[in-house]
Amino acid sequence: MDTIHILIADDHTLFRDGLKALFGSLPDTEVVGEAATGTETVALAEELQPDVVLMDIQMPGLNGIEATRRIVQTSPHIGVIVVTMFEDDDSVFTAMRAGARGYVLKGADQEEMLRTIQAVARGEALFGPAIAARLQSYFSLPKPNAPPEAFPDLTEREREVLALLAQGFNNGDIARQLHLSQKTVRNHCSNIFSKLQVADRAQAIIRAREAGIGRTGGVLERNP
Repeated sequence: MDTIHILIADDHTLFRDGLKALFGSLPDTEVVGEAATGTETVALAEELQPDVVLMDIQMPGLNGIEATRRIVQTSPHIGVIVVTMFEDDDSVFTAMRAGARGYVLKGADQEEMLRTIQAVARGEALFGPAIAARLQSYFSLPKPNAPPEAFPDLTEREREVLALLAQGFNNGDIARQLHLSQKTVRNHCSNIFSKLQVADRAQAIIRAREAGIGRTGGVLERNP
């Protein structure tokens, strides 16, 4: 196999350094770039055209899911592998919908990481054993008949934030209700606007209320 060119996207320097050391010791792999934010990742992917992007989910500003979606839209030949600590169904399926072709948990051994990178570089999709077991379990369970969920690309937390937005809560209120920092709430709002393809808060509220979100009650009550 030809040398696999890799772009590492993670906001933790030590984790990036660890991956660089790993790939520097392996044959047929080369790290061609690294990024600490989603926006930087999208720009470098377009510039460097790597074979594979190793993508963290939680990064400042643009998150890894939206960065994945943008990279796949503009450069579908680039294989994105999500490398994260999160193995919940919501994170896994949101990443898959965004176009990720691999999903590896941080802490995976060298053999699993290399096998996934090689498969994705060949144009295949490969998910680690823990994720594969979760997918098998998910698809083997009988699914109740239910109406389609509004805005399926939103994570559960983003739906909570959107519901509160639609009720007229400001970022400070939402941060207190959900026990988050205001910076985290701003990041969630940015992701929501991007996924709903709206320009601002007002348009997001309109979309939410049209879908029946936030009209009455909502997920939480306003603090007295």
